[in-house]
Amino acid sequence: MFKLHDRIALVTGAASGIGRAIAGCFAQAGAAVLIVDTDAAGGAEAAASIRDGGGQSAFYQADVSDARQCQAVADAVLQEYGRCDVLVNNAGVGHVGTVLTTGGDDMDRLYRVNVRGVHNMSAAIVPSMVQRRRGSVINMASIAGIVAVRQRYAYTMTKFAVVGLTKSMAVDLAESGVRVNCICPARVETPWIQQRLKEYPDPAEAYREMCQTQLLGRMGRPEEIAAAALYLASDESAFVTGSCLVIDGGWSAGK
Repeated sequence: MFKLHDRIALVTGAASGIGRAIAGCFAQAGAAVLIVDTDAAGGAEAAASIRDGGGQSAFYQADVSDARQCQAVADAVLQEYGRCDVLVNNAGVGHVGTVLTTGGDDMDRLYRVNVRGVHNMSAAIVPSMVQRRRGSVINMASIAGIVAVRQRYAYTMTKFAVVGLTKSMAVDLAESGVRVNCICPARVETPWIQQRLKEYPDPAEAYREMCQTQLLGRMGRPEEIAAAALYLASDESAFVTGSCLVIDGGWSAGK
């Protein structure tokens, strides 16, 4: 199993879903995990759960779309822990719509969180990594950053941008010893998906259709994405940068 002993890892959007699974996985691998989320109750509970299990964790409430809040988190982390070894830019929001049904406000909201959020937290944390000449940045993209997804117009736009940011950061930071990669999952069964299903006339049929989008006939599990993040955070991936790790159950194979 990949290890993160004596590592400091910051994970955004870790109050639930994939982010929480990553936080828990990193803690089990030996890292001190710093959780950042807008959800005060969920974030605090996630950090407490790690501590209850014998791990190290702290929670910082912040909105990644606000650069000042990101810088405040970075300053607090560096003052308290002295460094950040791993940054996971996982926080994100979704939207259902086409160019005909997506308003400007929706486009702006997704851009602020999904794209500017990655930039804001990276701009706050990465300089300290460059100074130490080591670090791993993991951006959460999506299969929607590789292929267009029906009725996900704004979301697809932002995830293609995350893939581009990842590659650009990897090129610019390679000589500094900082590695940058992204993960591109297909549908993962998270609380967000469960909430979306309630909006359909027939949730059971909608669930089956979502599962069938993947060739393997099911959605991914948060812990499967967390395992990929653990690899990218560990020393075993020391020769990996600028990569997009696709975990999509075969979705993109026929595209």
